[in-house]
Amino acid sequence: MNRIRVAIPVQDKRGLEDEIFEHFGHAPYFLLVDVENNEITTIEIVENPYASQHGPGLVPQFLKEKDVNVLICMGIGRRALDFFNRLGIEVITGAMGKVEEILNEYLKGSLASREYTPARKWGDL
Repeated sequence: MNRIRVAIPVQDKRGLEDEIFEHFGHAPYFLLVDVENNEITTIEIVENPYASQHGPGLVPQFLKEKDVNVLICMGIGRRALDFFNRLGIEVITGAMGKVEEILNEYLKGSLASREYTPARKWGDL
């Protein structure tokens, strides 16, 4: 059995109906999706304990402890990307829109990393 756990940063607790959250480290929640044999088997929403403030590597470590194999996000800083790489978590960047559509692309194998530049830095919001 081929099991993968995907994490997607989200604003609310709307599951597949939610939109991806722009700044992954500050997302209020992560949608954790278990995929086995290319089918979604379970969906869980977990609160991000580091949404308001976090140090380098805390969010990647939190997701590793949740058995995440893949992070799908909009944008990510170089330092955070390095942490995920060291933990063996694949990162797909540049995803936008509704979680359900993003996951469908991922399951079809057509979701690839794209460059993403935020309109503003997190501190400017």
